[in-house]
Amino acid sequence: MGLKLPEKKPLNKFIRLSGVGIQMGVTIYLASYVGKKLDVYYGMEKKVFTLGLILFAFIASIYSILAQLKKIQDDK
Repeated sequence: MGLKLPEKKPLNKFIRLSGVGIQMGVTIYLASYVGKKLDVYYGMEKKVFTLGLILFAFIASIYSILAQLKKIQDDK
């Protein structure tokens, strides 16, 4: 006489990855915004912080995408 919880349906792969582009874009945008502010604050002639943070955000986004893909593949 136990109460059964409804089974969770696995999300469609398309739905799970639909926000990846938006997530990547927002991450890179925020990194460039913060980088520009740091370059102005420290009076840098070259955009050192901007380029560095954009590169870091890009690598972090790729890592996040690969981790999500691996998780989806393991959920099969």
